[in-house]
Amino acid sequence: MQNPVTVEVTRGKLVESRHRGMGIVVDGDGKTVFAFGDVESGVFLRSACKAMQALPLVESGAADAYGFADRQLALACASHSGEDEHVALAASMLERAGRDASALECGAHWSSDQTTLIHQARTRDRPTALHNNCSGKHSGFVCTCAHVGYEVEGYVGYDHPLQADIRATMESLTGAALGHDNCGIDGCSIPSYAIPLRGLAHGFAKMVTGQGLEPIRAKASRRLMEACMAEPFYVAGTKRACTKLMQVAPGKIFAKTGAEGVFVAALPEQGLAMAVKCEDGTTRAAEAMIFALIARHFDKASETHQTLMAMANKSMRNWNGIHVGDIRVTDALFA
Repeated sequence: MQNPVTVEVTRGKLVESRHRGMGIVVDGDGKTVFAFGDVESGVFLRSACKAMQALPLVESGAADAYGFADRQLALACASHSGEDEHVALAASMLERAGRDASALECGAHWSSDQTTLIHQARTRDRPTALHNNCSGKHSGFVCTCAHVGYEVEGYVGYDHPLQADIRATMESLTGAALGHDNCGIDGCSIPSYAIPLRGLAHGFAKMVTGQGLEPIRAKASRRLMEACMAEPFYVAGTKRACTKLMQVAPGKIFAKTGAEGVFVAALPEQGLAMAVKCEDGTTRAAEAMIFALIARHFDKASETHQTLMAMANKSMRNWNGIHVGDIRVTDALFA
């Protein structure tokens, strides 16, 4: 199956670039509400599934043992920009477990956000693992290991008991078999799995509705998603897509991006979840797709719908402020 063109980028009166993609919306039972493209093909979930990976932190009792509130839980699900607040909070999470940045195995990198990168370059010689966009997730991993008695060193490895716990959790949620055959290594060094986009969306639909989940998992899922919606800055950062999406309609939209054009969202009031993948891995297209797909589920006359569609279809200006073209979603998202 050839995926449809879902996003076009214009320059002047002409289409300069086209992005193909796939996407699906499902309810808690896994029923398809809307779909386009090959949603059965394997897609690496990347950071889009971080809320799933954070479940052992809550289910094990580690989050309560260390007194974590919404802010810490949101950071455990985050791909943050490495802003000062993110770095400080990750460090404080580790401190509660008697650890420091040396326990993190995610590696170090400068922020991908230009403003934050300039600030970092002005204030320090080099980034640390705390500046890694995954440091909140990894701090949660370290805290989970420390609480349950797992060896912290090597926690990123496929055979580590924490990764086995995460693998079992994700299999239960997505219905997909996870193993060496569909496993790669993520940017932060933990295992990353390729599964059908349908399974990713259904997993988040279960998390947002609690359908088909044991009470402890349903409660933990609700707690993590509510934490992210309550503290969207700590899920991403200033002017980031995930943060802006959850600020459009507080408490009504959960959203999480992943590398290579993956994006998930859930709508608690509607009991729906969705996932998209831009075939060529372009973030601008994945963002436009998820914005438009969420907008479908809000009344067209509402301010929320209009705001989301303005985010999906936006103008591009050059360095002199001259309008040069537009990013726009196609009818494939509204068929």
